[in-house]
Amino acid sequence: MIFAAAFLASFLISYLLTPMVIRLACRYGFITDKKKRYHPAHTHKGILPRAGGISIFMAVSIGSFVFIPASRIIIAITLAAFILLIAGLWDDKNDVSPYLRFLINLLSAFAAVMGGIGVPYISNPFGAPIDLTVYRFEIDFFGQHTFLWLSNLLSVIWIVFLINAVNWSKGVDGQLPGFVGISAFFLAVLADRFSAFDINAVYTAIFGFLISGAFFGFLPFNFYPQRILPGYSTGSLAGFYLAVLSLLSFTKIGTLVIVLAIPLLDALYTIVRRIAAGKSPFRADWGHLHHKLLEIGWGRRRIAFFYWLVTAIFGITALFLKSTLQKIIVFAGVMAVFVYFIIFLRYISKNQETAVSKN
Repeated sequence: MIFAAAFLASFLISYLLTPMVIRLACRYGFITDKKKRYHPAHTHKGILPRAGGISIFMAVSIGSFVFIPASRIIIAITLAAFILLIAGLWDDKNDVSPYLRFLINLLSAFAAVMGGIGVPYISNPFGAPIDLTVYRFEIDFFGQHTFLWLSNLLSVIWIVFLINAVNWSKGVDGQLPGFVGISAFFLAVLADRFSAFDINAVYTAIFGFLISGAFFGFLPFNFYPQRILPGYSTGSLAGFYLAVLSLLSFTKIGTLVIVLAIPLLDALYTIVRRIAAGKSPFRADWGHLHHKLLEIGWGRRRIAFFYWLVTAIFGITALFLKSTLQKIIVFAGVMAVFVYFIIFLRYISKNQETAVSKN
């Protein structure tokens, strides 16, 4: 019952706040006008407000303090999310340098990790889990402080990577809030499996349903034809919340990798593609999967439904995967299909360009 209440409360807060955010964004210049603010990755037309991160942040934060007991971890998550929100709103209005955004990502990830979020171990498909807590050092400064340096480092890398990877998959109407809401829902369901053994798993599941509700509440205003763009504020919070949720859910990083296989593989492909072309991996361009699908004639709603459907299928699959080895095999299979799909899309695009040039 509490899970349904958390989801519904978060959904309503996000849904009711978003129209207000739309008005405020238009009034104070948090808008995207392609004639004034060119961005190579944008696919929309016309003038649209941004700043959707306000609705998401308020829904998740209010819900967290209502349904989850106050703790150092909740405060750290809220602080880190607030840092991302401010940076995101700044970018939504003025277009911040991607390098500065990356530094802010690091700062927010560090704030979350210092609050107690981390990777205590890495699953080993061929033996016992690898304990990361043995890699530590201690400082005696106004008391004894222990730093799990390897655990913290890997946690920061994971959070920063997911912030950027998820943010890059927000190119068409309804794409991002749909697959993020679905991903959070499945992580919450998986966390609930442990609730009979650990009360903290209950709170983790609640947190997952809060995230899911917040993004589904935003979705009606972002679905085609969208009335508001997610903007960097929404995109960065989406990746951050999912990364944190995967770390809290008994380190369900492998599970989230399966659920978010398409956005994550698209991000890895984008990084490799940009570096191979001699470009900065931080510089936006037209080359993501949703761009390729637009080029071959897919509509925006079709692309959004594709991302939602694939995420849901992988989420259901993740419910039945019992071992790390199974997850590795599934991800390897998805990667092979993804590579083939990209090659196929490039082949179609080249044929279309050749046909146009002949005509």
